[in-house]
Amino acid sequence: MQHLQQPPAVTPPRWRRWLVELILFAALLVAFQAWQLRATPSAGVAPDFNGTQIDGSAFALTDYRTAHPGQPVLLYFWADWCPVCRTTAGSVSSIAADWPVMTLATQSGDAAAVRRFMQEKGYQWPTLADADGQIMQRYRLPGTPAFVVIAPDGNIRFVSVGYTSEIGLRLRLWWAGR
Repeated sequence: MQHLQQPPAVTPPRWRRWLVELILFAALLVAFQAWQLRATPSAGVAPDFNGTQIDGSAFALTDYRTAHPGQPVLLYFWADWCPVCRTTAGSVSSIAADWPVMTLATQSGDAAAVRRFMQEKGYQWPTLADADGQIMQRYRLPGTPAFVVIAPDGNIRFVSVGYTSEIGLRLRLWWAGR
């Protein structure tokens, strides 16, 4: 009796499977980000706020934007207890050298506590202590770190929560300024 050989099974190339998995992962990541930001305003006029920076100087978002005409502004909401915020700190420092950035230490204590923390870490950004998280609530942000890019016209152009790369932030700022 003669044995019939089965043709070898054809398997797709490994790179094709990896590409499909990468696309699936990216789609899930985008879907999760959209779900996470579902209640956050991603367009419209940025809510104005006032406060006192940790160095004691007064701050008003409207005045800050006026002091940087034609430039987009990055609001960075962070917390001293947030491990992901520590991974984005270097990016924020780098971006603050080139773009108008205001940071808000959310639920991290009063101005003195935030000032001590920033000195320990070597952070040199302009910062408001949002001790009770009221400003963060006005922007309806679900967590930290959070980034809000405000276009020169005062409208929110981009919002993201969680880790965001430096190049991603720079591209968003550049696009918002166009």
